[in-house]
Amino acid sequence: MFKNNFLTAFRTLYKNIGYSTINIIGLSIGIASCLTILLFVIDELSYDRYNENVDDIVRVVFNAKINGESIKEAVVMAPVGPALKNEFPEILESTRLRKTGSSKIFYKSNSFRNDRFAYVDPNFFDVFTLPILKGNKVNPLQEPNTVVITQEIALKYFGNEDPINKILEFGDQKESFTVTGIIGNVPHNSHFHFDIFGSSVNYEPAQETSWMESGFFTYLLLKKGTDYKNLESKLPPIFEKNAGPQITQAMGVSYADFTKKNEIGLFLQPLADIHLNSDFSSSSTLEQGGDKKTVYIFGAIAFFMLLIACVNFMNLSTASATKRAKEVGVRKVLGSSKKQLFSKFMMESFIAASLAMVIAIIIMIIMLPLFNSISGKALEMTFLLTPTIVISLLTLLLIITVIAGAYPATYISSFNPITALKNKFSGSSRNKGVRSGLVVFQFVISAGLIFGTLVVDKQMSFIQNKDLGYNKDQILVLRESNLLGNNQTAFKNQIISDPRVINVSNSAFVPAGATDDNMTGIFVNNQFERRMYVYNVDDQYIPTMDMKLLSGRNFSTDFGTDSLNAILNETAVKILGLEDNPIGKSFIRATNNEGGKKSYTIIGVVKDFHFRSLHQKIDPLLMFNSPYGGLLVRAKVSDMPDLVKKISGLWSNFNTGENFTYALLDDSYNQTYLEEKRMGTVLRIFALLTIFVACLGLFGLVTFTAEQRIKEIGIRKVLGSSILQIVSLLSLDFIKLVMISFFIAFPLGAYFLNKWLQDFAYRIDIHWSLYLWSGI
Repeated sequence: MFKNNFLTAFRTLYKNIGYSTINIIGLSIGIASCLTILLFVIDELSYDRYNENVDDIVRVVFNAKINGESIKEAVVMAPVGPALKNEFPEILESTRLRKTGSSKIFYKSNSFRNDRFAYVDPNFFDVFTLPILKGNKVNPLQEPNTVVITQEIALKYFGNEDPINKILEFGDQKESFTVTGIIGNVPHNSHFHFDIFGSSVNYEPAQETSWMESGFFTYLLLKKGTDYKNLESKLPPIFEKNAGPQITQAMGVSYADFTKKNEIGLFLQPLADIHLNSDFSSSSTLEQGGDKKTVYIFGAIAFFMLLIACVNFMNLSTASATKRAKEVGVRKVLGSSKKQLFSKFMMESFIAASLAMVIAIIIMIIMLPLFNSISGKALEMTFLLTPTIVISLLTLLLIITVIAGAYPATYISSFNPITALKNKFSGSSRNKGVRSGLVVFQFVISAGLIFGTLVVDKQMSFIQNKDLGYNKDQILVLRESNLLGNNQTAFKNQIISDPRVINVSNSAFVPAGATDDNMTGIFVNNQFERRMYVYNVDDQYIPTMDMKLLSGRNFSTDFGTDSLNAILNETAVKILGLEDNPIGKSFIRATNNEGGKKSYTIIGVVKDFHFRSLHQKIDPLLMFNSPYGGLLVRAKVSDMPDLVKKISGLWSNFNTGENFTYALLDDSYNQTYLEEKRMGTVLRIFALLTIFVACLGLFGLVTFTAEQRIKEIGIRKVLGSSILQIVSLLSLDFIKLVMISFFIAFPLGAYFLNKWLQDFAYRIDIHWSLYLWSGI
C-alpha cells in the first residue's frame, strides 16, 4: 500500500514538474540556509560544554560603580579564590588562571616564542576536563616550576623525543621548567586557549594578599545542585571583611561611608555563559567572546528562511489545487476516502521535502567553506553525522512535511466530488485570504531583512568615517620592537632617517588593536575621585598620531624629563572640574595599593580621541612622559610594502633571532568591528536569499493567476489593452500585499534595530531614506 502511494505520488509530482520545481528549489535554499545557520548557532552555544562539570563551574567576576565609573572585570584579586573556598562548604574546589605576556622559550639550542602561556593552580585539571594523556595524570603541577603542554607544542618543541621530564627554559633569565604532563589541544569551543600551563606554586603574584589588585581568572567548582545565585548572595560580607580595611586605607574613608555612595563587590558567572556574555573590559578577558544577540538574530533568520520556503510550498499547492479538481473528483467517485487522499498528498509533500533536503545538503557542502570564511568559523559537515543531528534532521524533515503539506493536503482532499468533476471549482475567498496573508508574511520578513541590512551597513560606514580624534591611516605599529632591548633606539633612528617616514614614537599604547592597558586612581583634595586610563608616551606620540592639542604644550626635551607633568584629554579635565583653566593645576595619582601618592602638574589638554571601541563613550585619559614598549611609525606613503620591506631588513641586521612583526593601525581598527562587519555580510547574503525565495513563490503565484485568467487576458487584448495594462492588472493585487508588508515590517525593524544600535555609544539615527530604499 505504501509502495503504491509512493509511486503514485512521485508520478503526480513528475507531471506537475513546473510548480514542483519551484517548490523544491525554494525548500532547498530554505533548508540549506537553515542548516548552515543552525551549525553556527549550535557551535556558539556549545562553548565550554566539553567540561564534564560545566553546570557546576562558575567564574568569580568583579563589578563596581565608583563616582560614576562603571567597572566590570572578569579578573579578581589573588586571595579571592582560596578565601571563598575556606568560607563556603558548597565550594568543592577553587582554581585560578593568570595569563602572561609573550615569552621566549629555549630547549637545547632551539628557541621559540609563545604568547599562550598561563600560570594555573595545581588543581586546575581537576576542575576543567582537559585529560592528561601522558606523564603525571594525578597532580602534574603540584611542584613549582612544572608545566603541562599540549600535543601540538610537544611535537613542535621536542619532535620525536619524549617530552616528559625534559627541561624548558623561559625568558632572558632562562628560568627552568620541567614538563610533567601532556594534554590534547584545548577544544576550539573553549573560552581560553593556551599551549603551556605552568604551576602557580611559588609564583609570586599568586601569593599576594591584597584585595585591591586584580589579575586572576578565578573559577569555583560547586557541589551538585548548588544554586549559584544563593551562594552569590552570601559574598558581600566576605568581601567587606577582607577588602574593607584595605579600601579604608587606600581611599581615606571607612568602608561603610565608601559604600554609601558607591557599589562594589563580587559576582558569579556560570561557565557556559562566559562565551556569549563577556561584556567585560577588554583588558580583563581571555579572548573575544561571541554575542548572544547575533546568535538570536541568526537563529531567527534560519527559522524565517525555512518558514518562508514552507509558505511558498503551501501557497503554490493551494493555488494550483484547481488543476487537480477533476483528479480528486474521480478518485472520490471511485471510492477514495478523504483520509486516503490526505495521505497521498502528504506523501507528495514528503517526497518534495526529501528531495529538497538532499539538494540542500549538497548546497551546504559547497557553500560551507564560503560561510566559514565570512563568519570566521571552522564549521565542518562531519557534525551532521552525529546521531543527535541525524535524528534532528529527520525530525526537521517531518516538521517541514507537516508545515508545508498539511494545509494543502487538507484543502485538496476536501473538494466536493460533483463540483470538482464539473470543473466549476475556483477556490474560496477564505483560501485566497490565507494565501494573501502568507504572501504578506513572506514580504514582512524580506523587507525587514533588507531594512536591517541597510541600517547595519550605515552604522558600519559611520564607524569607518567618524572623526576619531587621531589619524589611523599610514601608521605602522611595531609592538615587539622592544625585543631589540638596548638596540631599539638605534633601530628607531634608522627608521627616522628614511625620507618616507614623518614621525616615530615609542609607546606600548595603541588606540586600536593590541595594546597595553593601564589605570590609576586619582585623588582631589585627598579624596578619591575615580580611576582613569593611563597612556605612557614620549614627546613624539601626539604628532605621530596626528592628535590635536587644545591648550598648553606637548612633552618636550626642552623642559627636562617632564616626569611629574601630565597631559589630559577633555573628558578627564571635565571630571576633575578644571574646564576654566587646567594648565598649571595639579592632581594626585595613586602610586600603589597601600596608599602611596604622587602629585602631577597639567601641562596640556589633548582633544578627546577614541582609544576604545565606539561601543563605549570616551573615558578620561592621562598621558605621562614615561615611554616603553614598541614603536609607532607614521609614513608619507599610503602604499606601505616597500617601507615595510626596508624596515624588516633593518630589523634583520640586529641578528636578534626574533621574527619581525608589524600591523597597520587602520587594519587593527577594522578588526575591532569584525563581528559587526561579519553580521552585516551574513545579513546581506541571507536577505538576498530570502528575497529570492519569496519572489520565487510570488512568481509561481503570478504565473498561476495568469493561467487562470488566460481567457480574460485574451478578451482584454482583443479589446485593445496593452501589455503594460495587462501586467499592471495581474500585479496590482500582489503590489498591494507587498505594500501592506512594509507597514508591518518597518515599525518592527525600527524597534529591534534601535535595540541593536543601543550597544554603540556613538551611532546613527535611522533616517527616513532607509525606509524608502528598503521599500524600493
